Amino acid sequence: MPLEIEDRDGKGIWYVVGTFDGKRIRRSLKTRDRKTALEQCALFEAKLWKRRSYGEESVRTFEEAALHYMQQGGERRYLPKLIRKFKGRALATLKPGEIRSAATELYPKASGATKNRQAITPAKAVINHAHDLGWCAPIKIKPFEEAKPATKKPVDQEWLDAFLKQADEMRLPHLSGVVLFMHDTAARVSEAMRVCGKHVDLTARTCLLEKTKTDENVVCALTSELVLRIAQLNAGPEERVFSYTNRVAVNQRIAAVCKKAGIEYRSTHALGRHTFATDAIADGIDVKSAMEAGRWKSVAIFMGRYVHTDDAAAKVASAIDRKRGLVVTQETQARKRKGYRFGK
Repeated sequence: MPLEIEDRDGKGIWYVVGTFDGKRIRRSLKTRDRKTALEQCALFEAKLWKRRSYGEESVRTFEEAALHYMQQGGERRYLPKLIRKFKGRALATLKPGEIRSAATELYPKASGATKNRQAITPAKAVINHAHDLGWCAPIKIKPFEEAKPATKKPVDQEWLDAFLKQADEMRLPHLSGVVLFMHDTAARVSEAMRVCGKHVDLTARTCLLEKTKTDENVVCALTSELVLRIAQLNAGPEERVFSYTNRVAVNQRIAAVCKKAGIEYRSTHALGRHTFATDAIADGIDVKSAMEAGRWKSVAIFMGRYVHTDDAAAKVASAIDRKRGLVVTQETQARKRKGYRFGK
């Protein structure tokens, strides 16, 4: 039975009905106009023949796959631009090179990292999601080269002591508290600003960090000095412990204190997570414990970006000496080298 249109419910809404490839079809065309209904019926039947002859990937479109991906909980933040760019395109026709070109077209002045995050990654996620549904083949897209992020120098105890002393002299207890909190717990400045009195248990020396960057609530441990400083701030259950609501204000205050104390300015990320990671490894904490304490998920990022070392070769040599014992003999004393003359 060929496909035809019919007002099955008598409400003026046209349906396409009939049998195709042994299967009964009844589908609303969502229109009251007969001419439009006939056109849509013809297109629908053509799509069925195309699917039968060439497979699902010949008829499934990028926007259809993107919609299904978002309905299943996929990240939708950067998809609207891609959907508009590839509207009506069958998944089978999209090639890696074209997607890279689209990334440059959509974000002409962006860095490689931005193009990867906002175009390459979401496009690949949608197409590979469609592959899982049997709609198309998987895809591999070469990412753009990313510039290595600038190294953030951690702070030492001398810097921290000077900063806290100056901040206390300037009567900035909330700034002293938030800086020490980030330093001792590896909390991000956004996480530290969201801490309220109800999140802190001074008896158990713990603090709940709500909705971190990994979208998980986590509990961190508090040092004794942190417990004392937080207790002195005396925040109510619904009050922010460190009072700040704007990260820019925190960094501006830090810069002002650094200038007054005569020490080099350090960002919240440098004095917090970078210093936490570096100090943990330097103090002999194993990598797994340090990562769990600071909520890192990737060993590569933790060791490659956050852990900083000085005089690595000298430290290894000293460790070997401690294991073997120092060897001091007359042969190791400096000797006057005999000169040799080459040539005429």
